[in-house]
Amino acid sequence: MTGDSRFSIAVIRGDGIGVDVIDAALAVVEAARRRVGGFALDLADLAAGAAHYRETGRDMASGAETAAGKADAILLGAIGLPSVRHPDGTEISPHLRLRERFQLYAGVRPVKAYPNAPQRLADPRAATIDLVVLRESTEGLFYSAAVHKRDTVANDREVQDILRITRATTEKLHDFAFRLARKRKARGGRGLVTCVDKANVFRSLAFFRRIFDERAAGFPDIAAAHAYVDAQALDLIRRPWEFDVLVTENMFGDILSDLAGGLVGGMGMAPCAEIGDAHGLFQPAHGSAPDIMGQDRANPLAAILSAALMLDYLADRSGTGAPRDAAGLIEAAVEAGFAANRLRPMEFGGGQGTRAVTAEAIALVETAER
Repeated sequence: MTGDSRFSIAVIRGDGIGVDVIDAALAVVEAARRRVGGFALDLADLAAGAAHYRETGRDMASGAETAAGKADAILLGAIGLPSVRHPDGTEISPHLRLRERFQLYAGVRPVKAYPNAPQRLADPRAATIDLVVLRESTEGLFYSAAVHKRDTVANDREVQDILRITRATTEKLHDFAFRLARKRKARGGRGLVTCVDKANVFRSLAFFRRIFDERAAGFPDIAAAHAYVDAQALDLIRRPWEFDVLVTENMFGDILSDLAGGLVGGMGMAPCAEIGDAHGLFQPAHGSAPDIMGQDRANPLAAILSAALMLDYLADRSGTGAPRDAAGLIEAAVEAGFAANRLRPMEFGGGQGTRAVTAEAIALVETAER
């Protein structure tokens, strides 16, 4: 870290609307930083993504991975273009390699309902949805993803992938889940962690559950529960307002976080933090949507909220309160903006494009109560 009040941020805009939404997020962060004071951000742009691969044959610029590792945090827009693939047909995915290289095992996917945003469930209790899907992001069924180039059976007759669960990573993940629930409880949350698995079928996930129960004993102030992933998917439709932190395997978390995001409006409201012991990467969970790139139509709020998660992370890492105050301002501005019907993204049928949502978010940050 460059100092208690100065932070270096590696900025990867990536592909498609990644450019649009990261520009928006940085503008809102700057408004919050000016309002709060007490810290500064040094931004370093790094080239990566499918468009970069198409032009250079590399998915990241030379030295970009090393530069990202030296930064206090990484802010990423979106990666991927449908027309650009590796020769084996897989997507250009340098962000998956960053997860592996920096061991970003804790994929934090907040899911929150906002007033006047679309509610996909008729039950009025859906207005109180406020949970986190915590997705292990380095192992599980993604362990042998093509980007990692790990040997598996793959020929014209059969393909096998590996589901890997290790004690070391799983212990850290579950401890992270309980600490997150404790932090949320201090802010009025339920203080509940639910382990989501398929322990009745797979030995790997029975192991995942056993480690969860072991680690739960160290957090007696936080309630612990279990759910099989199929039942959890059902309950995210039947009673999502009853959950707090859901901790789960990589692929299960990938699927459940998208399902949960759909309950509160869509992926334009889906921020994401990927955190390890020494590094943090922050990105909207949506894709690159190249069909609307540069058309002032993308909803930047997922990127803006991801940037708020980044500020909160920087505060935790440094022990300085100013970035957390700025994060709180952004979160309060989004909440107030929806409550007053001042945020109306096109994604939800409103009339505000990327620039208008960004301008309104900045105005809200500048006037929000501290």
